[in-house]
Amino acid sequence: MVVSPSTMAAVRASGAVPNAEYLLAAEGIRKEFPGVVALDDVQFKLKRGTVHALMGENGAGKSTLMKILAGIYQPDSGEIRLKGAGIRLDSPLDALENGIAMIHQELNLMAYMTVAENIWIRREPKNRLGFIDHGEMYRRTETLLQRLGIDLDPETRVGELSVASRQMVEIAKAVSYDSDVLIMDEPTSALTEREVEHLFRIIRDLRERGIGIVYITHKMNELFEIADEFSVFRDGKYIGTHASTEVTRDDIIRMMVGREITQMFPKEEVPIGDVVLSVNNLTLDGVFHDISFEVRAGEILGVAGLVGSGRSNVAETVFGVTPASKGTIAIDGKPVSIDSPTKAISHRMAFLTEDRKDTGCLLILNILENMQIAVLQDKYVANGFVQENALSEACEDMCRKLRVKTPHLYERIENLSGGNQQKVLIGRWMLTKPRILILDEPTRGIDVGAKAEIHKLVCEMARQGVAVIMISSEMPEVLGMSDRVMVMHEGRVTGFLDRSEATQVKVMDLASR
Repeated sequence: MVVSPSTMAAVRASGAVPNAEYLLAAEGIRKEFPGVVALDDVQFKLKRGTVHALMGENGAGKSTLMKILAGIYQPDSGEIRLKGAGIRLDSPLDALENGIAMIHQELNLMAYMTVAENIWIRREPKNRLGFIDHGEMYRRTETLLQRLGIDLDPETRVGELSVASRQMVEIAKAVSYDSDVLIMDEPTSALTEREVEHLFRIIRDLRERGIGIVYITHKMNELFEIADEFSVFRDGKYIGTHASTEVTRDDIIRMMVGREITQMFPKEEVPIGDVVLSVNNLTLDGVFHDISFEVRAGEILGVAGLVGSGRSNVAETVFGVTPASKGTIAIDGKPVSIDSPTKAISHRMAFLTEDRKDTGCLLILNILENMQIAVLQDKYVANGFVQENALSEACEDMCRKLRVKTPHLYERIENLSGGNQQKVLIGRWMLTKPRILILDEPTRGIDVGAKAEIHKLVCEMARQGVAVIMISSEMPEVLGMSDRVMVMHEGRVTGFLDRSEATQVKVMDLASR
């Protein structure tokens, strides 16, 4: 029997269905999109008071299943049971009213509204005259944040917060619904180690209260640290479920990719050439100060630092997104003026931004249109006309090389998984054949198999003489891929480390000075 959302709300109010073994269960779920079977007869079962991790390559079906459980998508077939009773979730509101909340990887908050207004949107407490009782709303918010150990002012506008703080607002908002099930999609992708520890304390507290937590992640260390059990999906199919104490890292990788990953960081020694990019005393008032570094042909310069250190701001200024207050940039020893991304591209510079949703993907366009943007003034244009066949062939070759999962190039990029979107953006810049490549969190939100492939591609570009700047919050990636590491703290360079001397301890010491 399938219960309507309103009926299920009554069931929830009266307590769990007696003897329900699982808090939330999905069986025989199938979901198709045009040209793609996203889920094929999959199952998932969540126990009360546990953290259940979902693992799988991008495009494996994890996010699709979670969006079904959160009421965003509806399955073509299959059954969902909440506390033992069959249920139909026709919208995210249905899910929320029945105690299922989802925190998306791409945060969905209103920047112009306060923390409190975001948490209680459409549920604001009212006074006797029917107007919003702001005092009561802020009191409720303060109580909620204190209970979760989140140090934020309820009256602060969300647009003024860091990405990490916005993540905490999303968690508080989900908890405010008294949720029985909390779905987290890559919740630590933009958090520092200290912020991750704080998040895990919150998750453990929620678990102790009996909340079931679904945790989508690509990070193996998180699985072993926080998850009680995990399920693996591959190519839209359910592979299996295990306790996190039963398996090794290699076991999980084999389940995820169906093949061996022989080398996660395929860094090889390549000849380091002449200096390609020189940055001297670059300053953006109030953000970073006197930044100086150089990158040589064939070199991978890793950039490490905590969130807020100014790494991404420096990259944006070098690429012409934000004009510098002072300082100089030289390419091949010659001073250049880069006051726009167009000027940067003309100097054969490429920049993969940190935020693919807001500054990378054009979500309403298809894959081909997204990939061709940076090369329309290049060799694929003749006499003012785009050579569509040559461009399409180049894009198709790049998609194959990057293993982008899509039925065709005319699929809208918003229909791809986050990792496949990232691959398209990397392909966009690889098509320009850059001499200088700036990568800001290139493998954020990407599965272990795709990470290894992207690392290999970056090394191949370095071998071809490209000067690479790679910003990453993942310490193993910085240490495993870099010839040198530049460390930043609070808008200043605190030191450089050669590959032979770089360790996690030394990097963290410089990053916290």
